[in-house]
Amino acid sequence: MTMLRDPSVKYRPFPQINLPDRQWPGRTITQPPRWLSTDMRDGNQSLIDPMDAEKKNRFFDLLVRIGLKEIEVGFPSAGATEFDFISSLVRNDRIPADVLVQVLTQSREDLIKTSFESLEGARAAIVHLYNAVSPLWRQVVFGLEQPQIKAIAADGAKVLRDQAARFPATEWHFEYSPETFSTAELDFSIECCEAVMQVLQPTPERPIILNLPATVEAASPNIYADQIEYFCRNLPNRDAAVISLHTHNDRGTGVAAAELGLMAGADRVEGCLFGNGERTGNCCLVTVALNMYTQGIDPGLDFSDIDQVIQTVEYCNQLPVPARHPYGGELVFTAFSGSHQDAIKKGFAAQEQRNDDLWQVPYLPIDPADLGRSYEAVIRVNSQSGKGGFAWVLEQDQGLKLPKRMQAHFSRHVQDLADQVGRELHAQDIWDVFQQTYRLNTPQHFQLIDYEETRGTDGTRMFAGKIAVDGQVQSVSGRGNGLLSSVVATLADSFGVTLDVRDYSEHAMAKGSDARAAAFVECGLPDGSVIWGVGIDEDVATASVRAVLSAANTVRP
Repeated sequence: MTMLRDPSVKYRPFPQINLPDRQWPGRTITQPPRWLSTDMRDGNQSLIDPMDAEKKNRFFDLLVRIGLKEIEVGFPSAGATEFDFISSLVRNDRIPADVLVQVLTQSREDLIKTSFESLEGARAAIVHLYNAVSPLWRQVVFGLEQPQIKAIAADGAKVLRDQAARFPATEWHFEYSPETFSTAELDFSIECCEAVMQVLQPTPERPIILNLPATVEAASPNIYADQIEYFCRNLPNRDAAVISLHTHNDRGTGVAAAELGLMAGADRVEGCLFGNGERTGNCCLVTVALNMYTQGIDPGLDFSDIDQVIQTVEYCNQLPVPARHPYGGELVFTAFSGSHQDAIKKGFAAQEQRNDDLWQVPYLPIDPADLGRSYEAVIRVNSQSGKGGFAWVLEQDQGLKLPKRMQAHFSRHVQDLADQVGRELHAQDIWDVFQQTYRLNTPQHFQLIDYEETRGTDGTRMFAGKIAVDGQVQSVSGRGNGLLSSVVATLADSFGVTLDVRDYSEHAMAKGSDARAAAFVECGLPDGSVIWGVGIDEDVATASVRAVLSAANTVRP
């Protein structure tokens, strides 16, 4: 079977919502929502090998550490493993005073009772009740009509109320989900929620949480936002309800749907770290939170060491975080393209020169350092890279800031190596070819042994020193207007090497009085070609001498 040429014979577009005066497109997100992690429930049930107790405890500790205040810890009626873990959190006093744990249950009396029993002794907890309400589930899965579905919701709410009364020492909170909300009739979803509210009698001081899940993402995120706004407008006693979003990623827009749902009036977002969940996954809490962060909003979640978060998540889930996953992926802050690298390099240079803290670097919507990432991996070099890429790597790895024209001169050597090896070039590869090109790590034809500089009565400078030529030390001297010109004169007079110094620059390779200096010299040759020399030394004057000799060594290797 192949893809249909006319898919309309098999699939129908999702209908629009009749909301001509929708308000959400003109709104912005100005504060973080309440967050609920479902990693230990929705995320766990999607794993090939569900987490054991050790991994569950490690994941719970991670969620608490990064700032989650509401955590769905499991489905206690699913089996002894789930029940025992949840009970152990309570028995072992593992739940911080400012954290609410939540458990999920279908709207069945026996399952609801088991859920309450798993939390016996808890200071406070949320019990999350659900039943599916959409036409497809009513007709195909259950074979029930709307009144029967609504009765299931109301009957479950009565069991919640009665079970809570059995455990008065616990501060109980309730959540209800009209499961499959995104594919159900909006007015019927409101009816089911209203029926539950009539039983539980929430107030603005003790509101119910109404979760409106995109159980299967079947439409574009703007339609989900319309559904949320319609629901919020038409729900009776809206001020006694916290509207929660639980988006899935079947169409790849779970994050967008959550963001638009917040703009449409929701108060809470449910999801998993890095989007783990059934099928294509849940809403990624990391992405939503850091999207807010880049807009100047403190999300209330701490990803200052995102690599440690990833390490724990990957260990517990036994699933990798993709290399291109927003914010957390290994390559999301990395540029291989030459034009990208050049823009980023210039952005960092401009960032250092500005007098404000505003982050403005091309291709980097967030400062990697805010997430505990170093700048060393921002630019990486392969055959697609330009001169700005390897220049950045040398600056970050060795502290060398190559002059612009020297970058162009060196780039062909890097490109030749990249084409030869056919892989990414690491910092050591680039440093090796740099040293080889400018004769820093190979036997040198001219090697400085010692020198001194004196000033003549006529203002000229005298270079007098010892230079080893192929290992044989010679005493040489030369005179010029300055140190560089006197070294050039020495090379011409003593060895017949003619250099025309066209440009010179130097810089400290680090901060501090003991930092080494780097010197770069651009020289013309009698045949019109251009060569470069590099010198590195604790003394800047000596570095400049070494730079001229480096250029001479490329002429007489």
